Amino acid sequence: MSELARHIFVAIDLWQFGDASLVAFSADGKYMYPTKPTMKLGIAALILGSAAAFAPANTGKGASVLSMTATGTETYTFTKSEEIFKEAKELMPGGVSSPVRAFKSVGGNPIVFDRVKGAYAWDVDENKYIDYVGTWGPAILGHADDDVLEAVQKTMQKGTSFGAPCPLENELAKMVIDAVPSVEMVRFTNSGTEACMGMIRLVRAFTNREKVIKFEGCYHGHADSFLVQAGSGVATLGLPDSPGVPASATKATLCAEYNNLDSVKAIFEENKDEISAVILEPVVGNSGFIKPDKEFLEGIRKLTEENGALLVFDEVMTGFRVSYGGAQEYFGVTPDITTMGKVIGGGLPVGAYGGRKDIMEMVAPAGPMYQAGTLSGNPLAMTAGIETMKKLKQPGMYEELERKAKMLVDGIVETAKKHGHAICGDYAGGMFGWYFVDGPVKNFQEATKADAEKFGKWHRMMLERGVYLAPSMYEAGFMSASHTDEDIERTLEIADEVLSQL
Repeated sequence: MSELARHIFVAIDLWQFGDASLVAFSADGKYMYPTKPTMKLGIAALILGSAAAFAPANTGKGASVLSMTATGTETYTFTKSEEIFKEAKELMPGGVSSPVRAFKSVGGNPIVFDRVKGAYAWDVDENKYIDYVGTWGPAILGHADDDVLEAVQKTMQKGTSFGAPCPLENELAKMVIDAVPSVEMVRFTNSGTEACMGMIRLVRAFTNREKVIKFEGCYHGHADSFLVQAGSGVATLGLPDSPGVPASATKATLCAEYNNLDSVKAIFEENKDEISAVILEPVVGNSGFIKPDKEFLEGIRKLTEENGALLVFDEVMTGFRVSYGGAQEYFGVTPDITTMGKVIGGGLPVGAYGGRKDIMEMVAPAGPMYQAGTLSGNPLAMTAGIETMKKLKQPGMYEELERKAKMLVDGIVETAKKHGHAICGDYAGGMFGWYFVDGPVKNFQEATKADAEKFGKWHRMMLERGVYLAPSMYEAGFMSASHTDEDIERTLEIADEVLSQL
C-alpha cells in the first residue's frame, strides 16, 4: 500500500472520529486496512484516483484544518478559537468567565466550544474531542442527554423561572433525601459556592462558634472565608490567596493537612471548644485527584463528635458522582451536613446544602440563619436534576462508571511507565486523576511535586489529537455513562503516541 493510501485511510478513520474498529493494523504496525463497509467509499475513491477521497463527510458544518504527525495521527488547528478568544480578552477579564478555563497553567489559548453531545465536544473550528471534563462534573450521563433535554423543554413551556414554590422542588428534595445518608432536609441554591456560603453561616449559627477547620488544597467556592490554601484555580494561577480578602475574613479559618489526622487533632487541642466544624472534600478534586484513607475520615468523624463540632462533607463534586449516595455512601462515613451541586442540576446551574433536621431548621424562614436566592429552586434546574437522578438509579450505573475510569487510569499509568515517565493515578466511581510524579499522592503538598511542565505539554498534545482533558493538573477528570470502551481505547492509543514524545 502506498504512503498516500495510508494517509487516506488515516483521514477517513479520524473523520469518523477515531473509531479504532474502522481499521486494522498489519503485524508490523506500518499499514492500516479497512474493516467495515463504511470504508468502501474511501477505497473506491482511492482506486479511481478521485479527489473525493480527501473530502470529509458532509455534516453541514465547516471542516477543521488538519495536519499530520510523523506517526500519522492528525493534529488540530484552532484558527476560529484564536480569533474569538482574542476578542473575548477585550470583553471579559482574561477572556473567560471562570479562571481555569484560560489554560494559564498548560500554555496556549483555550479552545472555544460550539456544541456537545454524549461523550464528545466540538469546537468552533469543527474539531471533535473525547471529553473527560464533562462541564467540570455535571455531565455524568453524557452531554445533552435526550431524555433530560425533552423534560426541560416541556417544563420550559410553563415558564423559565417562578420565584415561588413549585412541586418540582419537592420531588428533587425527596430524591436527594432518599439518596444521601446525612440529609434529612435540604435547601437549594444556584451554585456550589452559594451552597458553601450558606453552609458555613449555618455551622457557626448552630454551634455558636466561629472557627472552622479546612484542608490545604480543598476548594469550597470563592467566598472570602474559604480562599485560604484553596487549591484548584487558586493553585493553578499561583495565588496563595486572593487580593481583596480581608485578614478578618480568614482569621477564623484554620488549615490542616489532608490525610493527616494528627494535624487535625493539634488544631482541636489548640482551640478548645472554639471549632464549629471540620469541612473537607471527601475525595479531593481540586488538587488533582486525592482519595482519603478511610481511617482518616473515620478519625475526623470521631474527633468532631468528641469536640462538639460538626462534620461537613463538600460533595459538590463527589455527590452522585462516586456513588448514588456520594462519597459518604462510598466510604461509609456520615457527616452532619453535606453541600452539593453539579450532578444534581443535570447540567443547569444548581447547588444545595442539607443535613440533620435539627440543624437545617436553623435556616430561614424556619429559623434565624438567613440565606436566600432569587433563582433558587429554578424549575428548569429541578427538572434536569430529577431526570438525571432517575437514570443514575439504574442498577450497575456506578459499577460501570468505575470500571471505565479504572480502564482509563490503569491504561494511562501503564503506558506512561512504559515510556519511562514517573506517574501515579487513582479513581472512585466516575471520577479520576493522575500526576506526573512517583506516588501515591496523599495531600496537596505532595501534589505540588508533580511535573507541571510535563503536564502542560501533555495536555496540549492530547488536545491537538482530539482528547479534551482538564487544563490544570489540579483538577480531576470525569467519566460519563456515554463514554464507550472504544473511546477509552482510542484515548490510550493517542496517549501512547504523546507519551512516547514527551
